[in-house]
Amino acid sequence: MEYRRLGKSGLQVSALSFGSWLTFHKKVDAVGADKLMTFAYDQGVNFFDNAEIYARGKSETLMGKILKKKKWDRSSYLVSSKVFFGLGDPKPNQSGLSRKHIVEGCNGALKRFQLDYLDLFYCHRPDKNVPIEETVWAMHNLVEQGKILYWGTSEWSAVEIMEAHRVASANGLIGPVMEQPQYNMFERVRVERDYSDIYRTVGLGTTIWSPLASGVLTGKYNSGIPKNSRLSIEGLDWLKDNSITKNRLLKVKKLSYLADKLGISIAQLAIAWCLKNQNVSTVILGASKISQLKENIRAIDVCDLLTEKVMANIDKILDNKPVMPSF
Repeated sequence: MEYRRLGKSGLQVSALSFGSWLTFHKKVDAVGADKLMTFAYDQGVNFFDNAEIYARGKSETLMGKILKKKKWDRSSYLVSSKVFFGLGDPKPNQSGLSRKHIVEGCNGALKRFQLDYLDLFYCHRPDKNVPIEETVWAMHNLVEQGKILYWGTSEWSAVEIMEAHRVASANGLIGPVMEQPQYNMFERVRVERDYSDIYRTVGLGTTIWSPLASGVLTGKYNSGIPKNSRLSIEGLDWLKDNSITKNRLLKVKKLSYLADKLGISIAQLAIAWCLKNQNVSTVILGASKISQLKENIRAIDVCDLLTEKVMANIDKILDNKPVMPSF
């Protein structure tokens, strides 16, 4: 396993990590979750990603039970949670980035995980109804209290991230260290273009999600949507509509031919492509089967196959390389 620093922080995170979105307590039971986490840990994965909204807290509860059962040295792994959506309850103050919900969200996550602290804590979305000063102060206070070690954002714009840094700098507070954006062969603009200056200035770390574009980059949707697949889950029509298009499926077929020539799967090609971006601190993998996780983790070993020529061929197939700003 390769380990990378999380932005300019001193924290080292495995280049491949494991997340529980859409799997734990939905597609994967306690036994399956235990096997997946154990295999990932044994392969050198040291970061396990979660959020309060995942299965409405039950994902964190399940992960916490496994961590307690395993008795792994606490210093050997990282655990995250995210705050914004709450547990899906509709009453005021049960979601968002107010000081009240941030503090209660953190305390709730710690209770579900049965942990004393969270390594990473994210603002799951920006909240335009809350002053950014309130959010930054709340996160800073949690760090000072030892309840979280690093805080960051997820799906925030570059402007929003830099505003958080401005507030932190002006008040002598601890600013956000990492961002968790979607990044894959089809979603490139934010990570490659919008954040390009932030890597250089404040040293943003990234823990990217959906490297396989919700499974589209495995090729399994080329002939329709299989039963029990991620995009067949009830309530995910929005994700299905955004992920599966004729243009994308055509590109997937071309990428499959390229992967075959390299002797690897298209999933490994897609994950290795993400790893080639040195501004990616870690790629979060999601799997419901050990066979899937085994295949995907092997992507770390095929990065060298993605030479400059291969990367250029991929760009030609994708035809979506962002136009970089001129500073």
